[in-house]
Amino acid sequence: MSKTLILLFHSGPNRSRANAALAAAAASLPGVEVADIHALYPDGRIDIDREVARLLSADRIVFQFPIQWYSAPPVLKAWENAVLTRMYYLAYETEGRLLEGRPLLVAATAGNVPEAYGPGGANAFTMAELLRPLEATARRCGLLWQAPFLLFRADRLDDLALHGAARDYAALLEEWRRAGEPAEDPRRYLVEAWG
Repeated sequence: MSKTLILLFHSGPNRSRANAALAAAAASLPGVEVADIHALYPDGRIDIDREVARLLSADRIVFQFPIQWYSAPPVLKAWENAVLTRMYYLAYETEGRLLEGRPLLVAATAGNVPEAYGPGGANAFTMAELLRPLEATARRCGLLWQAPFLLFRADRLDDLALHGAARDYAALLEEWRRAGEPAEDPRRYLVEAWG
């Protein structure tokens, strides 16, 4: 069976109803491993050998996190600095090269409405622009960038809406597993109609 690896980058997923619901829905699927990076390394000392092995055992990779101040959380950056630096700069032939060609999906939650992300919105930049550093990282590492799964108004969703978003996330992951890659239409995975 193929494996989808979800790396959850959140300093307190137990305080995030949205990320907890998404992670729980994903974890219920066969062939999915959810690794809560902050819980695994609360002192910030990342076990690089373990993380490299985890990545190399996966067929598909998901970075799941909340957007914080227009960026990914610091724990994701620390993980990238430790793991990807070794894989692609220090051990490319034996590690980084072996990961190339695998798809990478970003699953991000945001507190604002979709209209806030764009030239006329309060945040001025589109979500695609805010995620550009991760897309650049994926391309540098030879990973196949996928259309992100985005959940807006994440901290204001009622239980029914949150359940629907989690169901959509699980359906996307299941479709991805069966097809090999998500569909190309990025709007398909934009979850904005909840609440």
